[in-house]
Amino acid sequence: MVENAYMIPTSAKEVQALGWDYIDVIIFTGDAFVDHPSFGTAVIARWLQKWGYRVAVVPQPNWRDDLRDFRKLGRPRLYFAVNSGAMDSMVNHYTASKRLRSDDAYTPGGKAGARPDYAVTVYTKILKELYPDVPVVIGGIEASLRRLTHYDYWQDRLLPSVLVSSGADWLSYGMGERTILELTKAIEADRNPADIRKIPQLAFLMKGRCRIPGALLLHPYELCCKDRKAFAENFHLIETQANMMHPDILIEPVGDGYVQVNPPYPPATEQEMDSYWDLPFTKLPHPRYKGKRIPAYDMIKFSINTHRGCFGGCNFCTIAAHQGKFIQNRSEESIIREIKELKNLPGFAGNISDVGAPTANMYGMHGKNPELCSKCVRKSCLFPAPCRNLDRSHRRLLGLYGRISSVKGIRHAYIGSGIRYDLFLDKDGFVDESSFQFMKELILEHTSGRLKVAPEHTEDEVLKYMAKPSFRLFERLRMEFDRIVASSGRNCELVPYFISSHPGCTMQDMEKLASHKALRGLYMDQVQDFTPTPMTTSSVMYCTGLDPRTLKPVFVEKDMERKKRQKSWFFKK
Repeated sequence: MVENAYMIPTSAKEVQALGWDYIDVIIFTGDAFVDHPSFGTAVIARWLQKWGYRVAVVPQPNWRDDLRDFRKLGRPRLYFAVNSGAMDSMVNHYTASKRLRSDDAYTPGGKAGARPDYAVTVYTKILKELYPDVPVVIGGIEASLRRLTHYDYWQDRLLPSVLVSSGADWLSYGMGERTILELTKAIEADRNPADIRKIPQLAFLMKGRCRIPGALLLHPYELCCKDRKAFAENFHLIETQANMMHPDILIEPVGDGYVQVNPPYPPATEQEMDSYWDLPFTKLPHPRYKGKRIPAYDMIKFSINTHRGCFGGCNFCTIAAHQGKFIQNRSEESIIREIKELKNLPGFAGNISDVGAPTANMYGMHGKNPELCSKCVRKSCLFPAPCRNLDRSHRRLLGLYGRISSVKGIRHAYIGSGIRYDLFLDKDGFVDESSFQFMKELILEHTSGRLKVAPEHTEDEVLKYMAKPSFRLFERLRMEFDRIVASSGRNCELVPYFISSHPGCTMQDMEKLASHKALRGLYMDQVQDFTPTPMTTSSVMYCTGLDPRTLKPVFVEKDMERKKRQKSWFFKK
């Protein structure tokens, strides 16, 4: 294992300076290369480096010239790895109205156009043409959420697995540290392909018919394209399996073969989670960007990630599909260690921008009886009502906040990530003795004057299609918020976040939202028009007009002008 780690090279000159005569793995990515644990490319590069592998990164290669960026480092000893970056490239490029965005937060200077549409497919096809005998492993958000048949909003049609369109050899889905290490070792040892195909959290394309006993057989891609009900049925099975502790192997026929998706690894232990964050990140953009600003880095450079996963189960969200439903925590010691090292970063003035995760206040939460969790098939631990087996105590999180505030040099530790208020409030009030304490501390100590929350809508019928709690809970939140702020004498605002034109939402629903009395006096700038993204229940509803949970029809607004009108209700006085 490597102890005194080198800066990950990105050019032939940097490789030469290290004295290397070979590279084990070359990663191609659609983002600028930032050596920070919030960026998956850096995590995988540093993780493989820890285990003794030589890794190089080619960030944002030019795919429109003579392809010199794809040739400059030659062929790796083991394989090429490809990702589109921290976002799906189509979400990165286009707005909900399918207009081209004018900027890209993951590119130096925020400049647009540094990556292609469908970047994973474009990069992989180029590498396969140039080096047909070198394996290509795809991963990251774009590959992970397109691992099976999926609806593509920008083409308005179903697409097959990205394994089919790209020609990649292997797909590592979800959070990939364990998968990629095992796969790397297997490729290095020249293990039998049949043995490699047993690695968890791996997907691949096979010829012929699957004969694995007990595998879950899905409808073929071709049938899904002809029959919207078949696609909805497929997705319901995929989603159910993705939220189980012990899912089956998934088999989806396509063409003259099938895509196989192996079950994931068990949730990472605290020790494993610590090992991913204790890698020798510089926490800085690569030196090649000296003097250039990368907007996405500016947003997270002084942030701390506490855990992975989300058990909220919102229908429009992909977090659980990528990170898993079960919360995987870092230890308090690992988090405090990282915070103490922030003082070494240029420009750090003692203010942590975010102590959080997909949902900041899920840290330390779990089922009271693990045996029940291991058998559970619920997508959400909170909808339609909180699971009685869920421990919603905020005691551990409050203890962590106390330790953070005692670190010398820390002035403020803000919570910039989303929070779930149904974790500390219900219709009768606060959930337990830690709930009021958490809400009060959140408002008075961990926000910079504006507490952002996401009720998403006011109408309960729409909220059911979103898998979100009743708006009455937000009304309770506002009442408790106003009490805490008034008694403290502080000046603090509550800022709700809403979505327009979600499946099930009509123009009349938006009119009711705009005139709802509980929103009077609140700042309404946090609004978004619904964008169907791959591998969400909401995108399946948008595509099929069916609720995949019940197969009953659901209203979907697809007219672009009417979608704009729905969003415009946010701004009507």
